[in-house]
Amino acid sequence: MKLIQSIKDFMNDDKGISAVEYALLLALIGAGIATAAFTLGGQVQTNIETATTELAGGE
Repeated sequence: MKLIQSIKDFMNDDKGISAVEYALLLALIGAGIATAAFTLGGQVQTNIETATTELAGGE
């Protein structure tokens, strides 16, 4: 009887959930930053190449 109650108490214990939620939140934020850096990196590179070409007198 005591074992069953201990198992029920363990299943209802939610103390560790917040750590898991924080880890998932950090993973999502990290993925968003990585995606933004990759996307913006390509755009910045294109703009720098365009500016270099224009400054060199090219078309």
